Amino acid sequence: MNFTLDFKAGMGDSSSMENLEKQLICPICLEIFTKPVVILPCQHNLCRKCANDVYQASNSFWQNRGSTTVSTGGRFRCPSCRHEVILDRHGVYGLQRNLLVENIIDIYKSETNRPLLPKTEQQQLMCDQHEEEKINIYCLTCETPTCSMCKVFGDHKDCDVAPLTVIYKRQKTELSDAIAVLVAGNDRIQALISQMENICRTVKENGRQQMQNISDKFDELFAIIEERKRELIETVGREQDRKLGHVRSLMRRHGDYLEMSIKLVETAIQSMEEPQMAVFLQSAKEVFKKITDTAKASNIEQTEAGFESMDHFIINTENVADMLRGIDFQTGEDREDSSEEASEDLTNSPGQSGESGRL
Repeated sequence: MNFTLDFKAGMGDSSSMENLEKQLICPICLEIFTKPVVILPCQHNLCRKCANDVYQASNSFWQNRGSTTVSTGGRFRCPSCRHEVILDRHGVYGLQRNLLVENIIDIYKSETNRPLLPKTEQQQLMCDQHEEEKINIYCLTCETPTCSMCKVFGDHKDCDVAPLTVIYKRQKTELSDAIAVLVAGNDRIQALISQMENICRTVKENGRQQMQNISDKFDELFAIIEERKRELIETVGREQDRKLGHVRSLMRRHGDYLEMSIKLVETAIQSMEEPQMAVFLQSAKEVFKKITDTAKASNIEQTEAGFESMDHFIINTENVADMLRGIDFQTGEDREDSSEEASEDLTNSPGQSGESGRL
């Protein structure tokens, strides 16, 4: 059904009054505020009933979550700016009344001298089939507004109808409840998002701590490996110095013998060049004695076969390497086994007397 609009001029239809009326509309019920008007911490206003509806819808969610953030009262978000409103044990009745807005509404009523209804009600909707008839009933069958003449003689004479004001109030109430539920649902989603943001921060912090723990554990292993590496290298170095010292000592002794032998050869050659036989025979006897003594001293100590080898210092790190590659996180069962093994080690450790064991 199509409608024609018959706007009636009046004092309250001026642009200034319309602008004022827009400022007096509740964002929940979309009607002009009804007493008592409450003012939220964010300075926005709501009807007390609308605020209570949103509060009850949101507060049931907080109680179901078992939140410990607020010990009494509850919370909801302002439908205009999404600011979180935290209530004490008095609930909505603990919020301040906005007396200024109430006074403005009273002045608005007296100036306009008309019932505070939405603009759609103030517009006189006329039936397009019966131009003199106002739209005053609602066809439940066709789900459309109509007039009384259409019900009696027109297209809706066989339909179920109801007064337009009844259906209007009913659907207003349903829409208001739906808005309250939607606002409460938004609160739940916002709370879940906040909770998940906290979880993300906690996950990051826990991950950072575990990474630091792993780094510390491996730093300890590196320190042990470095210390053991230094000790083993020092052991090989000491053996190397001992062997080098021994060989160098033998080299000095052999060098001294070689130097003495060379001098003795030179002396013997000079004796061979002596032309006088008597003199040669006198010096040759001494030379023979020195050669004999030198030959006896030629059996100087030598190094054993394989003396230079360092094979006995070779270590096998395959098992340790496999163990290091097998390092992994412990499960719950692994931790219990480790605790039991540690307890058995303490029980079976040497040096404990019978009395201490009984204690």
